[in-house]
Amino acid sequence: MFQPLHANLSANAAATARNGDTEEPDFVVIDVETACSRVSSICQIGIVGFRNGAVAFEYETLVDPQDHFSSFNTRIHGIAASHVLGQPCFADVHGILQAHLNGRTTVAHSYFDKGALAAACRINDRAMLETTWLDSVRVAKRAWPELPSHRLNIVAKHLGIPLKHHDALSDARAAGMIVVKAIDHTGLQLSDWLAPQPRKRATAPPTPAPDGTLKGQRIAILGESRNGRLAQQIAANGGRIMASVGATTTMLVVAADEPFGYVRYDAEFKKAEARRLAGDDIHIVSASALLSTLPDRRDV
Repeated sequence: MFQPLHANLSANAAATARNGDTEEPDFVVIDVETACSRVSSICQIGIVGFRNGAVAFEYETLVDPQDHFSSFNTRIHGIAASHVLGQPCFADVHGILQAHLNGRTTVAHSYFDKGALAAACRINDRAMLETTWLDSVRVAKRAWPELPSHRLNIVAKHLGIPLKHHDALSDARAAGMIVVKAIDHTGLQLSDWLAPQPRKRATAPPTPAPDGTLKGQRIAILGESRNGRLAQQIAANGGRIMASVGATTTMLVVAADEPFGYVRYDAEFKKAEARRLAGDDIHIVSASALLSTLPDRRDV
């Protein structure tokens, strides 16, 4: 049976946390789980406040989404319709969300949670949350660009952060720790992460050689830039580097030894796999497997 990791806090507890009985957090983190494909169908909310790199407060509640539960979603987070019987609906907890988020910096791992909360506010005729959003996926990508995926469970494992994935409170706590560790790792402060980043000019991929083993191949790379060493080696053997997996892509090269591990959750991998299963002529290979077939292994 589903058991939340943390007992529900009342609206009074949320107000107490905001009224000075605890120190004002540097930022809060929110994560939501949904009952079905409609993003408004929030069935669990977890909020964690952080101050000086440590947890300052936690709030978790199940929510009756007043919507159906899909078996797919229930398999992911373990929450079923029976678990939310007698639980508050979104309109009931909206005031608690305002007390915790409004006027603060709110972290979420991707903008899914921001969109889900906005959709739930709309359909429940409640005011939008007035907060400054920070995407911890963007933080993780900037702090640890070498990771082939920046999904929450992958980054948490890399950083040694405990996680019960798809429990809203645990996910929120982990996303907050990613920000804490990114601040420590880079020396950048929270205000630096919130500042707009200058757009980088896209660097053109290497020009493919007129001949070579990979001539005619249109190749996307996962886990490395499209002008890095791997791209240079592909181009030196006649392959054309693509910005992403598209209708004309003939190969996805995964810059890791095992292409069928955690990278299978990457969007580019999913697109390539979908095309392959549909019968398209596209191959998914690891970088090491591809390079072993090339006649010219010189550094370029």
